[in-house]
Amino acid sequence: MSARLFVALELPAAVRTQLAEFGRAAAERDDALRAVAEDALHLTLAFLGHRPEEEIEPARAAVRAAALVLPALALGEPLWLAPRRPQVLTVALEDADGTLASLRAGVVDGLAAALDWEPEARAFRPHITVARVRRGARPRTRDLPDAPKASFAGDAVVLYRSYLVAGPARYEALERVSAAGS
Repeated sequence: MSARLFVALELPAAVRTQLAEFGRAAAERDDALRAVAEDALHLTLAFLGHRPEEEIEPARAAVRAAALVLPALALGEPLWLAPRRPQVLTVALEDADGTLASLRAGVVDGLAAALDWEPEARAFRPHITVARVRRGARPRTRDLPDAPKASFAGDAVVLYRSYLVAGPARYEALERVSAAGS
């Protein structure tokens, strides 16, 4: 059997609430959008995809072994991905001191060493998905509500198992490591 896995930075509850409100407000203005639930908001650091279940333990160990330092982050501007044919509405994250990039590199390097896994080649673009475009719909990319503003540090790095079910995916935390100083 296989498990669909990813590693993410957990966000503070107050930031998730602000982002969820923004996603809901955008979806209320545009029927093409479906807001992401507050408890599903996170910053993906590494998407592993479907992996053999026996790789869960080595992935957990890699997450535990990463040197975790709280990144200093700020919410940025709304960002449509992919820009030419939007599939998701996101909010960009600003990595004030480069700590997020270092954290991500440590996590990715640890996973690559522990598993037979190749990280994505494209550049890391930190963002949080707040709404998804409904299948076959075209969103109005203008007239968005004001994006939330916040500066914060992440809470923890989490290895998640994702279950694709009818409706939104369901996430199960398999390993949660609090960052240094939290």
